[in-house]
Amino acid sequence: MLIEPSSHLYTYAITRDFGFAPNPFHGLCTLATCKPGIRKGAKIGDWVMGIGGSNLRIVKRKCILLMKISEKINFQNYWDDDRFSLKKPLRNGSRVQMLGDNIYHKDINGDWIQEDSHHSNPDGTPNVVNLNRDTGDSDQVLISSYFLYFGNQAQTVDLDSIGYRRIRNYKKSSLSASGEARNLITSILRENRSNINLIVSDPCQFMDSHQRVDQGTGKIL
Repeated sequence: MLIEPSSHLYTYAITRDFGFAPNPFHGLCTLATCKPGIRKGAKIGDWVMGIGGSNLRIVKRKCILLMKISEKINFQNYWDDDRFSLKKPLRNGSRVQMLGDNIYHKDINGDWIQEDSHHSNPDGTPNVVNLNRDTGDSDQVLISSYFLYFGNQAQTVDLDSIGYRRIRNYKKSSLSASGEARNLITSILRENRSNINLIVSDPCQFMDSHQRVDQGTGKIL
């Protein structure tokens, strides 16, 4: 069953859309950093919808991402699994490679290593604020093999139908058979059958893939 009645929809505002979080590349959409509450609480079979935040003016309150969670693993397994090697960052590579989100694993002492990435300092050294935020409450990665990613061609959707207004962090909605959230997902999928697992358009900030972000200040570095 594509939409399971016992599952939920997690809707949140995407503050920055570089192609890092979410990362829609290499045939899988992943959420490996940011939003620790969703990464911790969401289960396989749940759905995640990313809406353009107020900083992304051209796509504000539009749907950038819709994904069904097909797998959930921890950071170390994400790093060790050859299926996700292309998601490891390469900061002197292509834009897609620069934005790899497979950035956390542990050393022999059990301490976190943060690879040189979008969440590191400009000189490649670990950004401790980002590391703590990404790993502190959840070390889980959400993986989707069934997703829609619209990027800078984000689509208008009926957010009022699920009561999504000015919400801090995220909104969790039931996907029961008679629920509005279920109807919303169904309508989005119906209108975009030919776009499943495709990148419809580049991320809003894709051309700035060389930059870094500090989650503590919200500044782009």
